[in-house]
Amino acid sequence: MAIVDIKATTVAVPLEAPLRHSAGVHWQRFVRTVVEVIDDSGLSGWGELGGGGESAEAAVKALLPYLKGHDPLQFEQLRWKIMNPTASLYNNRLQLHAAIEMACMDLAGKQLGMRACDFLGGALREQVDFAAYLFYRYEHNGRGGETMPEDMVRHALELKQRHGFRVHKLKGGHFAPDHDIAVMEALAAALPGDRLRLDPNATWSVEESLRVGRAIAHLPNDYLEDPTWGLEGMRRVRERQPIPTATNMVVVNFEQLAQCMRHSLVDVILLDTTFWGGLRQAYKAGTVLETFQHSAAIHSSGELGIQLASMLHLGAALPNLNFAADAHYHHLSDDILAGGKFSYQDGAIALPQGPGLGVEVCRDKLAQYAEHYRSVGGYAYDRDPGRPGWYGILPERRWADPSQQQVGVYHG
Repeated sequence: MAIVDIKATTVAVPLEAPLRHSAGVHWQRFVRTVVEVIDDSGLSGWGELGGGGESAEAAVKALLPYLKGHDPLQFEQLRWKIMNPTASLYNNRLQLHAAIEMACMDLAGKQLGMRACDFLGGALREQVDFAAYLFYRYEHNGRGGETMPEDMVRHALELKQRHGFRVHKLKGGHFAPDHDIAVMEALAAALPGDRLRLDPNATWSVEESLRVGRAIAHLPNDYLEDPTWGLEGMRRVRERQPIPTATNMVVVNFEQLAQCMRHSLVDVILLDTTFWGGLRQAYKAGTVLETFQHSAAIHSSGELGIQLASMLHLGAALPNLNFAADAHYHHLSDDILAGGKFSYQDGAIALPQGPGLGVEVCRDKLAQYAEHYRSVGGYAYDRDPGRPGWYGILPERRWADPSQQQVGVYHG
């Protein structure tokens, strides 16, 4: 096996409705860069990373001189070729490596008849449980528009009926904390026996975080995720309110993980197969967590089916995956996979059984959503078209007003 070519294609895949969060809005689409690694037999492996456009595609393709002739099975050599710390000091290549490694694991697995999780030691489970990801949404073509507690309850019940979720995660921080508290209480009342999570994406002060944590402590919480910013802030929140804490924002590399373990800063670490630099790196972080008797969870970064497959292989291999994984996936209207989207059964998605990642890309869909990207373009994740001139700060005290519903803002 030897790499002969690397291709990159930016796609925009529509969302059912725009997703509101503390830092802005997902504007009716996810923009991703799809990476294809081709070997000397003509076989393709697939990877994915967030964002896109000419610069992202050029950055991926610029790795070909480093990697032409590389054996896709040599994962550790790949890591050092791309992520050598001195070389990448001025050009962080974590997510580029993640997408290339994803594609190489897919390619090597196809050549050898092995699943990606087999390169990590094999599967401990054949399906991964997922949480419903609940966003306040702008309305679009009759969908979305959830703002008030009763709206969020109706949406959660609809998702539970459709997909079987038993865990429900509220993306808070867009409105004032008391609004999120009211939604959490309404969800608990409407979903007896189910588990809850609240994630305001680090928008609250330590003091506000403590107040919210104590206010919802009686609810069936898995954890309080990134209520405030920074390792020191998270330490103070962990020590002074009763809900376990979690992060995907302030422990995203091994240096931060070492500090977190040494000083007991956060309880649960959400691992991401792109943020951490790849599937193997996320699994390595999971083994560190296991050593220190910490639970792992799996983060969602707005993925399509290629990265979702990598998340399933990670979840299958992690012994300390003690929480349902996150996924934005149910918000997508479509995917680029041959055969269509993954399906949920009783809140879980089955581990793909084919070699490599176990998925194939539909080239017609890839072309369709590449054209859609060229038509609608990207978007600014940290801007909210419903609040012209607004920008996020930490900690935030300029929350959106739930009485001011913005309708018809989005046309992309």
